[in-house]
Amino acid sequence: MANSAAQAIARPELSAQRLTVLVALGDAQRAEQLADALAASDDLLPMLAGSSTGQAADVAVADDTALESRAVSSTMPVVLLSRRIGHERLPGNVVAVLPPSADGLLIAAAARLAASGYRISRSSEVVHGDFHDGLAEEEVLDDHQARPALSPREAEVLALLAEGAPNKVIARRLNISVHTAKFHVAAILIKLGAANRTDAIAIAMRQGLVLV
Repeated sequence: MANSAAQAIARPELSAQRLTVLVALGDAQRAEQLADALAASDDLLPMLAGSSTGQAADVAVADDTALESRAVSSTMPVVLLSRRIGHERLPGNVVAVLPPSADGLLIAAAARLAASGYRISRSSEVVHGDFHDGLAEEEVLDDHQARPALSPREAEVLALLAEGAPNKVIARRLNISVHTAKFHVAAILIKLGAANRTDAIAIAMRQGLVLV
């Protein structure tokens, strides 16, 4: 494993403070690259499948190969990297489907939501409850698609993002915790299909969700 992820695993005291993410991919090189990307976030602790602590993770990021080989516990929430779309039947613990080409920031956002008990639907909803097939590559929003359904709080967070406000400022302005602010930002990234904050603002501007 590359150094950054290896260092995180070598320091078990960090696991109590960070969300543990099991990375289970058929492509070992892709798995290491993703683990490194996730390790760059101060709240995520990636673990490669096969490690002694992997099955104790909070959430898994897996592909079809890992699901078929049962490398992930059936009780662990899974963010699936797959081209599956439509009404294909998936295991009940798969709570989001992202395209295999999704970048680390988008996967990290989905992992945070999945670990918090949310399921990410094709209709851009983030819900507690029944599973709806996850986001697919074709569903990235463009100028001709319907506007995503943001909650009133998410709309407030998005407006502050457009002002360039970091999570601490968002939390202070809305009188919420920094953790809650980070959660809302993650939800916005997922709903907009954005790779990062800057991308989210650009998409929101094109959709007329914010004016700057």
